[in-house]
Amino acid sequence: MAHVSDLIATDIDAYLKQHETKSLLRFITCGSVDDGKSTLIGRLLYDSKMVFDDQLAALQADSKRMGTQGQNIDFALLVDGLAAEREQGITIDVAYRFFSTDKRKFIVADTPGHEQYTRNMVTGASTADLAIILIDARRGVLTQTRRHSYLVSLLGIRQVILAINKLDLVNYSREVFDRILGDYTAFSSQLDIEKIIPIPISALAGDNITERSGNTPWYTGPTLMGHLETVEIASLSRTAPFRMPVQWVNRPNLDFRGFSGLVSSGTVHPGDLVKIMPSARQTRVARVLIDSDLPYATAGQSITVTLEDEVDCSRGDVICGAEHPAEVSDQFETTIVWMHDTPMLPGRSYLLKIGTKTVAASVTALKHKVNVNTLEQVAARQLELNEIGLCNISLDQPVAFDPYSDNRDTGGFILIDRVSNETVAAGLIHFALRRAQNIHWQAVDVSRAARAAQKGQRACVLWFTGLSGAGKSTVANLVEKRLFALGRHSTMLDGDNVRHGLNRDLGFTDTDRVENIRRVGEVARLMADAGLIVLVSFISPFRSERQMARDLMAEGEFLEVFVDAPLAVAETRDPKGLYKKARRGEIKHFTGISSPYEAPETPELHIDTTKLKPEDAAELIVAQLQARGLLEGA
Repeated sequence: MAHVSDLIATDIDAYLKQHETKSLLRFITCGSVDDGKSTLIGRLLYDSKMVFDDQLAALQADSKRMGTQGQNIDFALLVDGLAAEREQGITIDVAYRFFSTDKRKFIVADTPGHEQYTRNMVTGASTADLAIILIDARRGVLTQTRRHSYLVSLLGIRQVILAINKLDLVNYSREVFDRILGDYTAFSSQLDIEKIIPIPISALAGDNITERSGNTPWYTGPTLMGHLETVEIASLSRTAPFRMPVQWVNRPNLDFRGFSGLVSSGTVHPGDLVKIMPSARQTRVARVLIDSDLPYATAGQSITVTLEDEVDCSRGDVICGAEHPAEVSDQFETTIVWMHDTPMLPGRSYLLKIGTKTVAASVTALKHKVNVNTLEQVAARQLELNEIGLCNISLDQPVAFDPYSDNRDTGGFILIDRVSNETVAAGLIHFALRRAQNIHWQAVDVSRAARAAQKGQRACVLWFTGLSGAGKSTVANLVEKRLFALGRHSTMLDGDNVRHGLNRDLGFTDTDRVENIRRVGEVARLMADAGLIVLVSFISPFRSERQMARDLMAEGEFLEVFVDAPLAVAETRDPKGLYKKARRGEIKHFTGISSPYEAPETPELHIDTTKLKPEDAAELIVAQLQARGLLEGA
């Protein structure tokens, strides 16, 4: 719905054309709890005549029923749509609203004030051009004011309206206004905010929202709506170099091959010289199309381009202006905002999605987390829900990127849990790590297949997982003895043995367990490269890390063997007395007692050691290797 205009009744086509050509401003409201964010947006919607008659009637009825403003309208109810939001008087989810005036169209995101909803606030701010930071005149600059200002700065919003609200409750005092402005200016000088416009307002009473209020004769600046209608936002997306992440290779017939995607920045014309990143292959644009040929396309348009040459280009590649192409790397320094209840663990494998490209990634180092209330850098080994940290990230292949400060679309990413497929974090790329440019894969002439064929077998990894006492090492040892008797070449990596050397520096926290398995997975891959059959016997309690180890191997070369025994049975065996110590609290983070074990969901082999003797289990596993052709040369 748009604002009321006489053109609607007299010339609807002219009205629609006028509406189509208006500029669009995306902004967010943020601040501490009960600073009046939802009330302000409700007031903007009401004053811009963005409320239907039936909505207004419902709003008036709801306002009387809720009784928060006596007999007056509670504008917050226009935005806070969830029952929990109305009951608690707080905003929980991000609420997006559209409205327009004669001069501009707007999309506003009302973001939560509670610290526990930081991830929601980050989501709302990620696409905003401007932020309205509200401050309750009675309370001044609070912790959440600082938190949200830091997040606004972090996410690249450079213009802020400082709306000092509820001036009516402090008698429209200029002294209060000046004091709060001074406090905020001192704090924000530490942030990367270019312009701050302070406005004294009362969202509930309407002071300085759409018209200058007679209650603040000492204020000579713009009204809130006046500034929103006229503020100039430097559109980096239009002036930056051309970038189009390829979403889809369009092949409707044998005579047409186009590349479709959303132009994230810059402008493209037929004839422009472009590079396909990360391969850096160069060609020219032949055609730019939507429904038909266009003379050019610019940021924000979804288009298809055809290229003059038959270059290799696929989903996930980025078509760039040739003079200023995107950078390419597989290691970065980043800032990560953690958005999941399960902590971020360095070394754990995640999926990283940047633009249209999805790759495997792991956090190689958590340099520090940021106390966003004080901006202090704090040492940490993991990130919890809503925490923010400076991290190094490593990918399994190079990707095209720009620093986030230059391009949000090609510099921002999300992390996805490999097991649940849930989004667990949002991140911002700062720069590529220098060492990524110095490390290259050395090609060798003797391949894994050749080494394995020399031994009359195929290289593979048998990954034995299960609780302590389930019988992993016993069965694995018997399998290796059987392979040795058959003249096959193998080696065994046992959890206890590896911790005497390679992993002697690691403990048993979740973070250390992840690193333990990461290292062992890499060693197992190197040994498989030597053509060996590698037997790995580790509790390896987390599905994520077992999946990471699997992903290091080719299809069919990784067999997960779930050596299964109920916890009660494993405890009765307890050859090392570990369960008894764990029950007495002498061993922390013990799997099955004080730390979880995530059983495999679809293992290649499920060995129930309560029903099968170790010798029989070993024979079953060897028979499976023979059936898969792994004991025969290629």
